[in-house]
Amino acid sequence: MKNFDIIIRPLVTEKSMMDMEENKYTFEVAKKSNKSEIKKAIESIFSVKVEKVYTMNMTGKVKRQGMNSGKRPDWKKAIVKLTADSKPIEFFDSMQ
Repeated sequence: MKNFDIIIRPLVTEKSMMDMEENKYTFEVAKKSNKSEIKKAIESIFSVKVEKVYTMNMTGKVKRQGMNSGKRPDWKKAIVKLTADSKPIEFFDSMQ
């Protein structure tokens, strides 16, 4: 997998913005990617040093419209903690 196939999109929520104070950034990643692949992709895309990667599999929500029900797809979330001497990710700095 290539770096941009592993990192799908950044997640910008209230909680992820509060985590940025602790040098943690949240991303949606490919379901089949592992922690070492995510670490390498983040380091090469954003030119930062990653200290730790936390991953979790998120279950898609069940949605109804009238009598019909469907399910949103399952996805994987990664929280990346940068080292103390690493610079912040510029993409997220413009959102604060």
